[in-house]
Amino acid sequence: MSPAIAAKEGGRQRRAGSQQHCLDVRSEAPPALALCGDGLPGGEAEAPLLEAGARGARGCRAELGSILLLLVLYVLQGIPLGLAGSVPLILQSKSASYTDQAFFSFVFWPFSLKLLWAPLVDAVYLRGFGRRKSWLVPTQYVLGLFMIYMSTQVDVLLGDGEGRGPDVVALTVTFFLFEFLAATQDIAVDGWALTMLSRENVGYASTCNSVGQTAGYFLGNVLFLALESASFCNKYLRFQPQPRGIVTLSDFLFFWGAVFLITTTLVALLKKENKELTPTKEETKGITDTYKLLFSIIKMPAVLTFCLLILTAKVGFSAADAVTGLKLVEEGVPKEHLALLAVPMVPLQIILPLIISKYTAGPKPLNTFYKAMPFRLLLGLEFAFLVWWTPQVKHEGGFPVYYYVVVLLSYALHQITLYSMYVAIMAFNAKVSDPLIGGTYMTLLNTVSNLGGNWPSTVALWLVDPLTVKECAGAQEQTCATTVAAELCTKAGGSCVTTLDGYYVESVICVILGFGWWFRLGPQLKKLQDEGQSSWKCKRTN
Repeated sequence: MSPAIAAKEGGRQRRAGSQQHCLDVRSEAPPALALCGDGLPGGEAEAPLLEAGARGARGCRAELGSILLLLVLYVLQGIPLGLAGSVPLILQSKSASYTDQAFFSFVFWPFSLKLLWAPLVDAVYLRGFGRRKSWLVPTQYVLGLFMIYMSTQVDVLLGDGEGRGPDVVALTVTFFLFEFLAATQDIAVDGWALTMLSRENVGYASTCNSVGQTAGYFLGNVLFLALESASFCNKYLRFQPQPRGIVTLSDFLFFWGAVFLITTTLVALLKKENKELTPTKEETKGITDTYKLLFSIIKMPAVLTFCLLILTAKVGFSAADAVTGLKLVEEGVPKEHLALLAVPMVPLQIILPLIISKYTAGPKPLNTFYKAMPFRLLLGLEFAFLVWWTPQVKHEGGFPVYYYVVVLLSYALHQITLYSMYVAIMAFNAKVSDPLIGGTYMTLLNTVSNLGGNWPSTVALWLVDPLTVKECAGAQEQTCATTVAAELCTKAGGSCVTTLDGYYVESVICVILGFGWWFRLGPQLKKLQDEGQSSWKCKRTN
């Protein structure tokens, strides 16, 4: 229910719940491997180099160094994601507007849009240096230097100076570039994962992806928010209270910037790529052919219908997923406590896909998506009630334990419905993807699914302020309709009082729109399962 939980579904997260910022993280859908021509099926074009002419099976111990390197690279990949997910909570604690939050939410878009430049990363490289290192090394160097530079500017951008609020435009541009670089690094690492390990051990790449990026996101989000909080550190980690946390965002950025530089230097000097690569048909076709292929896929009637439906399917969840966590912070729930709610959910997030996949493995996986949707919509109303209830149970010492139990149970129920829908979509994408161009096809469908979560979240955040009604109490003939009017109200000795919170209006509207989609367009989505395989196969001309 925090931005830690948020960017998972609409962003680059490994699991269903987030990239996504507030509840629906992360989300987003877990990443497909980097787009490589026609998806590099089987990895023939980049067969892993077998040391000393060795052939045959190799145990994972023989490649433990490569596995650990992949793990480290994925951990580093999760750091920018976690840091970006923590900024909305920091902004909310500084009373940023929801319009500002909406603008900042564009930061989570690069991982959903990386398909646009993935072919470029895959096709252009220096053969002498290595296909993946040609992008990985410079990208991580820039990331490291960028983080060190940001460490000198971020306090000013967050408005820590006297009388200065957060510079949301500068923060958004900065972190958007930050996430763009991280997404580019992701493309290179995913592609290298196919060739760094032998054919027998390449399955460990997905494990490194999941474990490493989860750990990186945890470090960059949950751990950072806990150590940055003065109240958390004073309560649990210190004997003598201090006015600040153990670390600041500036400290955190500088430390990880240095880690990026050191790690990248070691990779550049010590890790070699396979030198036995030869140009293949897909590789020499290059960028133009890949973009033509994408265009030919999306023109197919069945694919186009699916894309239009999935781009609108998540509108009903947008208020609950994008705004709820920020509203809880606004009502006084400590941001580090919200971030820590992600910890007990990890076992559930591991188990849920295994259970749900039993129901989505058949010929009609979208039936599970359709059945879970109304329950997730109703949870949107439950979240709105939870926000309303929050100030009722607040006391001087914070919030009682039973309040956090209710929040945790609400989040657990939300995860069940979210994962049911996510696993169903992933199963359907895998089922209909043309196996001859599986990598390209799957990446396209996953990208559209991610965008279907990103744009409603941005719109939902933007609409909160316009839908909110405030009055100026204590000063006659003053209003609070605009920021300027609110300042005049305060100068006149009054204060702006919320008479109608736009979040509640938006929550009801979203649930109504969601049920309207479920009744009218949901059956059309299910009907796509009845299309024959020929409807999903791309007719290509070589």
